[in-house]
Amino acid sequence: MLISISQAQAAVAPSASSGLMFQLVFLSSIFAIFYFLLIRPQRQRQRDHELMVNSVSKGDELISSGGLIGQVTAVEGDYLRLRVAADVEIVLQRQSIHAILPKGTLKSLPLSWSQARRA
Repeated sequence: MLISISQAQAAVAPSASSGLMFQLVFLSSIFAIFYFLLIRPQRQRQRDHELMVNSVSKGDELISSGGLIGQVTAVEGDYLRLRVAADVEIVLQRQSIHAILPKGTLKSLPLSWSQARRA
């Protein structure tokens, strides 16, 4: 008798709104994770690089993204003149700057410009 009663009752269907709510919460949490772990740090790095590039002035020592190390001799709009050896200057785009080095870094390198001039 109990078995026939339990089989006679209709199953209660889960409401569609609870499934939709779960999906919205899940998708928004995935977006929040991506934002805080990927998007926000990348924007911060871009902002810091832009500030560094805009702050370059004559006399700064820097390293380019290609690995060239030199001293800025002139700033001309989006381009820099970079002295990389005793009598060698190259033109470099501002966006290709990797880092600004502390003053005096070039003099402390193993092969300084004064030694290159003698060779």
